Amino acid sequence: MNMQFADTADRFTCGIMNEDNKMRTNRKNNELREIKFTGHYTKHAYGSVLAEFGDTKVIVTASVETGKPKWMEKDDPRGWLTAEYSLLPASTNTRCQRERMKISGRTQEIQRLIGRSLRACLDLEKIPDLTITIDADVIQADGGTRTASICGGYLALCEAVERLLKEGLIKENPIIEPVAAISAGIVEGEVRLDLEYKEDSHAQVDANIVLTGSGKIIEFQTTAEGAPYEEKQMLEIFNVAKSGIEKIIAKYDLI
Repeated sequence: MNMQFADTADRFTCGIMNEDNKMRTNRKNNELREIKFTGHYTKHAYGSVLAEFGDTKVIVTASVETGKPKWMEKDDPRGWLTAEYSLLPASTNTRCQRERMKISGRTQEIQRLIGRSLRACLDLEKIPDLTITIDADVIQADGGTRTASICGGYLALCEAVERLLKEGLIKENPIIEPVAAISAGIVEGEVRLDLEYKEDSHAQVDANIVLTGSGKIIEFQTTAEGAPYEEKQMLEIFNVAKSGIEKIIAKYDLI
C-alpha cells in the first residue's frame, strides 16, 4: 500500500536545532510536504504503516487484544482503542533518553490526542470485548510527528479492521468515517501549512487541527508563542488547515 500525503509541526524537547529560519522557498505557504505511507510495514501487527511526512518518519502499528480496560464496566457493550507514542533515541539531532520509568507530560498529551482522534472515527460497540492499541514510534523527527502519527494510525487501524473482519472476530466494519490531522502556524507574520521543524521552532503561533472526513472538529488547538494574535488570523489558520486535510482525505479515498 503506497500513498502520497502530508502533515505538520511539532516542537522537540529532546534536542535543539540551531537552524536559522528562512522564507519558505521550496513550497507555497498553503502547500503540503511530500508524504508517503507504506502499508503492511511489519510482520506481526494487525496493522502497520510507515508514515513519511517530509523528513519526519513514524512507524505506526495497530495491535489487538481480547478484553477491555479494567475501568470499563463489565456490561459496557463497547470495546476500546488506546494509543502510545515515543520518540526513539536518535530521532532528533541530539539523543533522546528512553522514557522507561515515567513518561513526560508532552508524551502523555500526544498519546491522548492520538487516542481521542482515532476513537472519534470508531463505533466502539462494533468491537466488543476487544482493545486496539495504536503504537506510534518516531524514528526521525522534523515537525509534525503527532499529526503524522494520527494519519498513519488511521491507516494502520484500517488494516487491523480488515484483518479482524476476515478472521471473523468482528461482524461489522466499525469505522464511521476517516480522520486526518495537520498543523499550521504563523511564521514571520505569514500563515503557513505543514511546518517543518525550523519553521515551527520560530513560529509566533502554532496549531494542531484534527478533522473527520465530513469536516467535524476533533481538535483545534492554537497557541501564541509570543504576542497574542487576531481572530481573523485564527480563522485563516483553520481554513488553510481544513483545505490541507481535505486533500489528505481525498487521497484516502483513492486507496
